Amino acid sequence: MVKKSWVPYFFLSPYILFYLAFGLIPILFSFYVSLTSWDGISSRTFVGLDNYKFLFNQDSYFLLSVGNTLLFVVLTLPLQIIFGLIIASLLYSRWVKWKGFFQLVNFLPYIVTPVAVGLMFNLLFDWQAGFVNKLLLHLGLVDEAVYWLGDPLYARMVIVLMLFWKGFGYTMIFYLAGLANIPKDLNEAAQVDGASFLRIFMSITLPLLKPVTVFIVITGIIGGFQLLEEPMMLLGGSGMGSSAAVIGGPDRCCLTTVWNMYDTAYGSTTRYGLGAAIAYGLCVIIAVFSFIGARFYRGEQQ
Repeated sequence: MVKKSWVPYFFLSPYILFYLAFGLIPILFSFYVSLTSWDGISSRTFVGLDNYKFLFNQDSYFLLSVGNTLLFVVLTLPLQIIFGLIIASLLYSRWVKWKGFFQLVNFLPYIVTPVAVGLMFNLLFDWQAGFVNKLLLHLGLVDEAVYWLGDPLYARMVIVLMLFWKGFGYTMIFYLAGLANIPKDLNEAAQVDGASFLRIFMSITLPLLKPVTVFIVITGIIGGFQLLEEPMMLLGGSGMGSSAAVIGGPDRCCLTTVWNMYDTAYGSTTRYGLGAAIAYGLCVIIAVFSFIGARFYRGEQQ
């Protein structure tokens, strides 16, 4: 038998050490913290599964934050898919010139940092000095400034608009790649048979783009559950007034799961144990959606 060489393990050792120090050990430690009551200063008290049981209590805001996050995903993701597909189809067609320029313009919002996006929309929809209110007043569409970020319905509408503006370029890029992989012979054969553009799009393009759509849905759900900076900066920026004191906006209507975890562990309460439990609850939710999506995607590939 040939003796195994230690050289590969020597070159892998930096990655293994970094993963142990900054990956595996923090994961295991955070799980232990989720089983304790700890404020980061005093000694830790083992409480078992009490933190996980408390997640289903109304005072933890966990179920509320999960519901808010799901609402944003359900409202935003279909808009991103529809609009991204339309833009991708137009850019892929032969009628549009300067395709590279329009691809860049539509994709730029996606690479803007979340903090900058949140602050920008905060300035746009500010109650007193926001551009949107000034425009509406100038056009005579409203009699007084609308408190966009102080009303639960309007605040959610602003977040959906913000997430849609930021994310549709992501779907556009993937649909462009999917369109490029569709054999042109299929479209040409359909045109020869007299099929209209709409018929070709519905019968050939959409079915062949189904794996791309499934991938976008899976990654969109996972990314949606990690939502934090955009609503935090939007509702915590300048011009918020007294509503900024309420974490998650008015009536906590915009409190996302990660925001709830952050505020619980590092905000006003400093409850590391409960914050870690929220993080693991979120991990389970993402794992379930990822498992379902992976099974569905594998079924589409077969």
